[in-house]
Amino acid sequence: MVDEIETKETGEGKVQPRLVAWETTRACNLACVHCRAEAQYHADPNQLTTQEGFKLLDEIASFARPIIILTGGEPLLRPDIYEIAAYGSRLGLRMVMSPCGTSLTPEVVKKLKECGIMRLSISLDGSSPEVHDNFRQTPGAFEATIRGMRYCVEAGLSFQVNTTVTKRNVDDLPKILETVLAVGAAAWHPFMLVPTGRGKAIRDEEVSPGQYEATLLWVETVSRTQPILVKPTCAPHYVRILRQAAVKQRREGGASAPEQGRSPAGHPHDARHGGNAPHMTGYGLHTISRGCMAGDGFCFVSHLGEVHGCGFLPILAGNVREKPFPEIYQNSPVFRLLRDYGKLEGKCGACEYRAKCGGCRARAYAETGNYLDEEPYCVYEPLAREVAR
Repeated sequence: MVDEIETKETGEGKVQPRLVAWETTRACNLACVHCRAEAQYHADPNQLTTQEGFKLLDEIASFARPIIILTGGEPLLRPDIYEIAAYGSRLGLRMVMSPCGTSLTPEVVKKLKECGIMRLSISLDGSSPEVHDNFRQTPGAFEATIRGMRYCVEAGLSFQVNTTVTKRNVDDLPKILETVLAVGAAAWHPFMLVPTGRGKAIRDEEVSPGQYEATLLWVETVSRTQPILVKPTCAPHYVRILRQAAVKQRREGGASAPEQGRSPAGHPHDARHGGNAPHMTGYGLHTISRGCMAGDGFCFVSHLGEVHGCGFLPILAGNVREKPFPEIYQNSPVFRLLRDYGKLEGKCGACEYRAKCGGCRARAYAETGNYLDEEPYCVYEPLAREVAR
């Protein structure tokens, strides 16, 4: 959600977040197979109270002006969610929300606009009810979600579409993009599955490393010609792919022709390196600061006040019920390690792209139990390792 909303720095030399996701509740009316939160219908009685939420927003605004993502569960199941959004807006924070599209009505959308919500992110995991409803384990979810998106268009409330990529929908991505364009979204973000929460139960549905690379190459190709922003999330390798594409295009004297109709699995580009991680400004790189932003531009606050580098990385940095948020964000030993690219291990530690890509720390942790280990789904071989052979 950072893409078209300019972030503001509030001091020199300070470590500040660009985005903060607050899991306002774990209550949800869906039962998605990949759910990070393993959400349930009833809210946890120990979730942050309204006043604790206000205090959190006050502490964030005291040292930064990040985008605040109100997420869940289903944030709209929290009775005070409009009050929370309005409070953050009055503080000058950019308030956005990630609701279930099935919960949106004309009245809800109107209230979201009135309380200062700048954008919604709505999940769509298939181009048809057969795929999406199966993923969400809720009959009728597809039609209700599309209907909710149309309510947003009618009200003039910007929204982006998020798609979790698995084996069950990877070949459906071109059609999903067509649906995203047809419904009037402002951006499309394919999310690469990180096996946490309920996602652990569908690890066999993760795309292979080769499919992962091919999907990102396909996204890079189609993104050049779309009228909206198309960018993957939880896919730090995409920074490397953009830089490789920039090098290739400059060497060839211009942009290569896009292949809009190709499926991700059929992308013709080679997956290997394209040179020493050059500094580029265009070619889509203006939309990305770095790959994995866990603890380094992004963080996640759970419904209980626990602070993590991201919602998929269960390494505790602190709790806002015990310490002020700025102190946790700036001084947590966990976050300091995540910001020190020299501490990365394995292939990531040897990679010339480590300061811009960083590898997915949550995926490394899920695979090895070590969040500084190499990214297990990266097919790239660093130049230093090739030279050493």
